[in-house]
Amino acid sequence: MEYTKKKVSYFERGRITAFTDLEEFCDSSIFVPGWTLLSRNTLTVLYILMFAWLCLGINSISDIFMVAIENITSSKREIYQTDPYSGEKKKVLVPVWNPTLANLTLMAFGSSAPEIFLSVIETVTTLGAKPGELGPSTIVGSAAFNFLVISAVSILSVNVASDTRTDEEIKQDGTDKGIKKIDGLVVFGITTTWSIVAYIWLFLVL
Repeated sequence: MEYTKKKVSYFERGRITAFTDLEEFCDSSIFVPGWTLLSRNTLTVLYILMFAWLCLGINSISDIFMVAIENITSSKREIYQTDPYSGEKKKVLVPVWNPTLANLTLMAFGSSAPEIFLSVIETVTTLGAKPGELGPSTIVGSAAFNFLVISAVSILSVNVASDTRTDEEIKQDGTDKGIKKIDGLVVFGITTTWSIVAYIWLFLVL
């Protein structure tokens, strides 16, 4: 059988000759020699199975990772506060982490850990060569998805069925049925501002 492309890679203890009919060779270290000799249909099935297997692995690792981060950010410590009325010191529990700081650091890192590690791997493997597009694409794409899509789905998913007021009661209260508000305006504002800055910067440099 004849192939349109041939590539020879030389090593200290030998060489590998690769043949393919595809547009380009795949030099990934996770593939065994001869991978590109398989048909497109076979490669499609194998890629889908590998992708599904990797997604399951990432899902399992991310769940454990996020639970660990949530336990860290929800930790509390005991302090003594003076009661303004009685003047007595009372022991109270206060969060160790500031909510804004926790959301913008550890929680953000945990939710974007897969993309960050992919970018780090690509950066390390392409040192001294032309940088790839995986890094900025995953980071900015993930930020846009989290900020726009997840926020929209979260707002739409809020259960408003528990609001059993009649239209007349709603008019008397002066509020809307099922009104939704953002609790953490500081976190939302900082995320919005820097996301817009990142998108503008990406547009200018690309």
